[in-house]
Amino acid sequence: MPQGIKKINLPSKICPSCNRSFSWRKKWEKVWDQVKYCSNKCKKTR
Repeated sequence: MPQGIKKINLPSKICPSCNRSFSWRKKWEKVWDQVKYCSNKCKKTR
């Protein structure tokens, strides 16, 4: 992600486990296409 992007313009997804929306994070920069769950807790309870 380039510098200068406002938080409201970040991409987001819906977690299939809890049905909540979650936004892009810096730590997911290289693997954003593979991220499905918003947290490890949701990933374990899928």
